[in-house]
Amino acid sequence: MRLNAADGNHTPMATMYDVPADDLIEALADDLADRLEEPDWGKFAKTGVDKELPPEQEDFWATRAASLLRKVADRGPVGVERLSTEYGGAKGGSNRYQVAPDKRADGSKNLIRTILQQLEEEDLVETAEGEGRRVTADGQSLLDDTAGAVLEDLDRPELERYA
Repeated sequence: MRLNAADGNHTPMATMYDVPADDLIEALADDLADRLEEPDWGKFAKTGVDKELPPEQEDFWATRAASLLRKVADRGPVGVERLSTEYGGAKGGSNRYQVAPDKRADGSKNLIRTILQQLEEEDLVETAEGEGRRVTADGQSLLDDTAGAVLEDLDRPELERYA
């Protein structure tokens, strides 16, 4: 049975679709920073072959984990291969002697796989045999609770349509 706010019942809960993605990811990253631990190699690893240097963000691991959790919830079940395509970029095709157009390059599959394994250990994501990974009830609850908190804190006039 669904509750309807027009009938005098409490207002419905906010979902991840009700708030801007960047605000949701930032709030999720704050929560996941305490729950996930960046491996030793994490600060030295590039995010893909198209990058020259590793990321400089202090909370990169938690931010990428929050982004992955949101993507899995939105597009799941989804596999590492498709996620690496979404986090990829363009690798320069030029060399010393000729100019060529950029080529498509995937993101780091090891980084994505490691974060997904950590999210599985936290019971936020589960493996669907032969399909990829999908969000669990706990993961969806975390997303919805965080979205509700973000929606209450929205105080930007250009985002009035979300309120």
